Amino acid sequence: MQKSFKALNIKCGGCANTIKKALADEFGEIDIDLTQEPRVVTLEIKDKEAGLVFRKKMRLLGYPLEDENLGSFTKGGLKAKSFISCAIGKINQN
Repeated sequence: MQKSFKALNIKCGGCANTIKKALADEFGEIDIDLTQEPRVVTLEIKDKEAGLVFRKKMRLLGYPLEDENLGSFTKGGLKAKSFISCAIGKINQN
């Protein structure tokens, strides 16, 4: 089923590229709406377990979902991680 999630720290096409490349094998086509804030990520989520895997992978990339309850220290660390993910995404853009 197609589901949409509001994600934090996504700033540009480099961020979107990183997310799409990191998750494509497991989730297929991913759409990221860069016109909304927070950004909206839409993809195929087959079951609850896939939803949890998606959340975990987004957090590992530095892009937590808006509904996650995170402390300010964790948010700061994820924001720094997202800058690195973004830079990698910009380098790897085709």
